[in-house]
Amino acid sequence: MLTLSTRNQMAIGLLLVLLMILTRSHHFASVHNLADASWAIFFLAGVYLRSAWPLLGFFALSWWLDFAAYTWGGVSDFCITPAYVFLLPAYASLWLAGRWYAKQYQFTWHTVAPLSLSVIAGLILCELFSSGGFYFFSGRIAETSFSEFGEQVIKYFPLYIETFVFYLGLAIVMHTLFTLIIQQFNNPRNTTTG
Repeated sequence: MLTLSTRNQMAIGLLLVLLMILTRSHHFASVHNLADASWAIFFLAGVYLRSAWPLLGFFALSWWLDFAAYTWGGVSDFCITPAYVFLLPAYASLWLAGRWYAKQYQFTWHTVAPLSLSVIAGLILCELFSSGGFYFFSGRIAETSFSEFGEQVIKYFPLYIETFVFYLGLAIVMHTLFTLIIQQFNNPRNTTTG
C-alpha cells in the first residue's frame, strides 16, 4: 500500500493543481499548448491523496477553469451542456481506479499488473461517462446511434489514452526517482563510520 506523509500529499496536490491550471484549456497538445492533463490528474489524486476532499476540490477547480475559459478566455462553450454533469462520474471513475491501485501498490515489478488493470478500467469508464454522456445527452448531436458513437470513440479515445499515458509516464518516472533517492538516503549501509 502506498502511504505518504501529509506534507508530501500537500506538495503533490499543489503540483496537480498547478498542472490542471496550466493544461485545462486544451484537450490535445498543439505547438502552443500542453494537452489537458485532467484525466491523469484525477487518477493520480486517487493514487497519492488519501482524503476524498481533493476529489471535490479538483471537481470545483475543473469547473471554474472551464467557466473562466468560455466566459473570459474566448474558448467555445460547445461542451457546456446538461451533459457536463457526466464529468462527475467520469472523473470519479479515474479517482477510484487510482485509489484502488494505491491499495495494491508495491515498489516492485509486481505492481505493473494492478497498475495496468486500474488504468484500463478507469480510462474505459471515464470515456463512457464523458463521451457517452456528451454524445447522448448534450443535445448537440441531432440523431444518435450506438454505431456512430462507436465510431466517435474509435476516433477520439486513442488521443485521450495517449495524453493520459504521457502524463502517467512522467509521474511514474518522477515517483521511481524519488523512491530510489529516498531508499538510497535511508539505506544504513550508506552511512560512514568513523
